[in-house]
Amino acid sequence: MAADWTYRVRPGDNLWDLSERYLRSDIGWEQLQAHNSVDDPYRLPPGSLLRFPVQWLRVDPAKARVVAVRGDVRAQPSARHPASDAEHGMLLGMGGWLETGDRASTTIEFADLSRMLVQANSRVVFDKLSRYGRTGMVDTRLRLLQGRTTNQVTPSRGPASRHIIDTPSATTSVRGTRFRTSAGNATTPDTTELLQGAVHVDSNGTGVLLSPGFGTVAGAGATPGTRVELLPAPVLEDAGTRLQSLPVTVAWSPLDGATGYKVEVVKEEAPDELLFEAETGDTRLRIDDLPPGRHQLLLRGVDHQGLQGHDANRDFVINADPPPPLTLRPRVEETVHQARPRFEWTRPEGATAAVFQIATEPGFDSTLVDTTVKRTKLRPDADLPPGRYYWRLASRDAQDRQGAFGSPLAFVVSDEPPDPGLETEAIRGKVVLNWEEGEPGQRYRVQIARKPDFGKIVVDEVVDVPRLELDRPLGGRWYLRVQAIDDDGYENPFGPTQEARFSCRLCYGAGATAVLLLLAL
Repeated sequence: MAADWTYRVRPGDNLWDLSERYLRSDIGWEQLQAHNSVDDPYRLPPGSLLRFPVQWLRVDPAKARVVAVRGDVRAQPSARHPASDAEHGMLLGMGGWLETGDRASTTIEFADLSRMLVQANSRVVFDKLSRYGRTGMVDTRLRLLQGRTTNQVTPSRGPASRHIIDTPSATTSVRGTRFRTSAGNATTPDTTELLQGAVHVDSNGTGVLLSPGFGTVAGAGATPGTRVELLPAPVLEDAGTRLQSLPVTVAWSPLDGATGYKVEVVKEEAPDELLFEAETGDTRLRIDDLPPGRHQLLLRGVDHQGLQGHDANRDFVINADPPPPLTLRPRVEETVHQARPRFEWTRPEGATAAVFQIATEPGFDSTLVDTTVKRTKLRPDADLPPGRYYWRLASRDAQDRQGAFGSPLAFVVSDEPPDPGLETEAIRGKVVLNWEEGEPGQRYRVQIARKPDFGKIVVDEVVDVPRLELDRPLGGRWYLRVQAIDDDGYENPFGPTQEARFSCRLCYGAGATAVLLLLAL
């Protein structure tokens, strides 16, 4: 460690105040006077330099702070705190850790305003987070156990400043730079890619000093200490690139030496806040959903060792208008008893159509239904098997500009027949059936049979209200069921079969009579 941190004297400074401000409590001002050979402690010439031994400086804990979160991110602020979902403003200290899930990312800011973008499926442990009093020097040491980070490190403010990232096979030390690093495994190496400044990477005692535009790999059989020139930026193809509105499409020319490509979208004013990321072996990509705002597209090639190259970038804007429709049905977490449920929504001002999607997971990486609808309702053409689904909507205007998608809404498709709450009573020689009212506009089919398989139906009537009055049937067992018919003609599944036992016809003359009603097997 370098011996001294230097301070330039300002008017009004004295050894007592400076010692209290910067030194440990067990170091007296007399030691500072002797170390600097100060003859008169009452007179410090402005502009002169005082030397503070680094080992004498006060060291305080320095928290890191979460400044952006996207998706599922978990964190433990310190060894004494329980893990929880990470949120904006959360403070992280020594002994804590942070991990990102699939399609998730977070941005961490350190005490010296350095920032680290932690990308999807990564885990970071905070081994040391401290600062040397008010000197501006910080000591940051992290372990990247898995995944990938992009780092913007503030230039060091003194000899004791440290920013070190350990990966399973290498240690990366930086003093003010922008670089990317990833943790490998038994089959893939750790990687470090330098974009700006200087980075020293050490692997098993073999070190390499990188200059901008170079990278190195470590572990998984890689030769330590080898510098590799990064791939140049790919060339975007304007003909296949559409950034004016959603969905965004990006196309580029094949890049020599690239085995794949990395595509990211970040905020233009905060490029360390990730909005979208994907890896692909193709030279074309579609992005369905981005929030409104000013963004930057980043595209780079990936070589056979996993090193990511220089970025092609393009600024673009996603407008907030037209806003997404408001959803009406199905409601969030609603269970629907239809293989082809009906979806309904509103039409915002300025919208002429809606983009409708259904997927089996909230990230919508792949869709079961993806269509544009001019109406405000839709019923899928194909049945949805029982299970959990998500749906979302975006609006399109007359110029075919698409706004952002609304939040995904979960719903469940069940193959269990809905129970209409069928009730039966006998009144003045009649049998009256009542059941729960369904959705507005629905009609109802009522069927009555002698056998539970409804092979021979005795009554098959469609009514507009949830009530049916019949002449009294013969005594004995009867089987009843009700089916809702939507206003567009879609026939929902029949409700559960119910068994009713009626008394003889003569019994009806006495007035209202209770009827035994059983759920059929």
